[in-house]
Amino acid sequence: MTGTGDEPFITAVKPLVDAMGGELLPPDEAGPDDVVLAWEGADVVAVRLPQLADSLDHILAAMERKQGKPLADLDRKAKQEVVRILEARGAFSVRHGVETVAGALGVSRFTVYNYLNREKEG
Repeated sequence: MTGTGDEPFITAVKPLVDAMGGELLPPDEAGPDDVVLAWEGADVVAVRLPQLADSLDHILAAMERKQGKPLADLDRKAKQEVVRILEARGAFSVRHGVETVAGALGVSRFTVYNYLNREKEG
């Protein structure tokens, strides 16, 4: 974002930033919570990271895209696998994480807790 030589660097980091649900900004627009990335001694791009709750929504949307259908349409075994992956990614440490995941899966909070307990027992 500072010059034409920066485009390969920005192109290289953009998929990672997109996967995290972040946003690329010019370095001079960076706020105190943004991460400024430098290349060869010059600030090239700033990354605005998403809020934690937004990250969960982004992760759920990515999982739906990967599955090719709404998570609520998955069978029970696939939903259990989704819960296992989300737990490994820290989804349930987010406030209202269980409720958010339950809504996306089309199940009750109780069912999500059962899936979590099943994983711990197995």
